[in-house]
Amino acid sequence: MEVISFVSLAAGLIIGLGALGACIGIGIMGSKYLEAAARQPELMGVLQTKMFLLVGLIDAAFIIGVGIALWFTTANPFLAQIANLPK
Repeated sequence: MEVISFVSLAAGLIIGLGALGACIGIGIMGSKYLEAAARQPELMGVLQTKMFLLVGLIDAAFIIGVGIALWFTTANPFLAQIANLPK
């Protein structure tokens, strides 16, 4: 069953690249937050609120990718199509 191996590979890529993108994005955003807070300390509270909102959105995008990858590995819709092919 090549489809199962390809789905496993795709799920690994979805999770791995999603995690990599989320980590890089949060790292860049955190460094920019620290730069902005060092330049204007009086805006720290407003910037912190916006930063945590964006961290939640970035993590939500990654978690959605993980959910889709796990859905494909457990309840694979492609296997039903293969079972119905004429032999």
